[in-house]
Amino acid sequence: MAQNRSGAAVGFTMFAGIMMILIGSFHIIGGLGGIFSDTAYVVTQKWILQFDTTTWGWIHLLAGILILLAGFGVYSGAVWARTVGVILATISAIANFAWLPYQPFWSITMIVVDIFVIWALTVHGRDIAQDMAP
Repeated sequence: MAQNRSGAAVGFTMFAGIMMILIGSFHIIGGLGGIFSDTAYVVTQKWILQFDTTTWGWIHLLAGILILLAGFGVYSGAVWARTVGVILATISAIANFAWLPYQPFWSITMIVVDIFVIWALTVHGRDIAQDMAP
């Protein structure tokens, strides 16, 4: 028996994949900025997770590459890609929370996007796998 799938549900998951690709790209760009210029970001306060901008640059670069690849994997409909996507979006949200003293507006924006990705992949992720099946 075929299960009815909402086109909107598949669209949400496709959007989550696109957002993961964008999130990964943004992390890569932010990471490269931190790696190549120690003065690219302004530190406003002392926080527990205080690293220099080069260290944050490498963290964002590596996370960005992983998120970007998982975003492409979501389109295959594979469970592993959705699982990795949820895990990486969670890590991305935590990393952006730690990044708050450096770029507060950007960090909050990224946290909101990460939460949306987690929601779309967990609630509607199965729909894209069924839509991709022959």
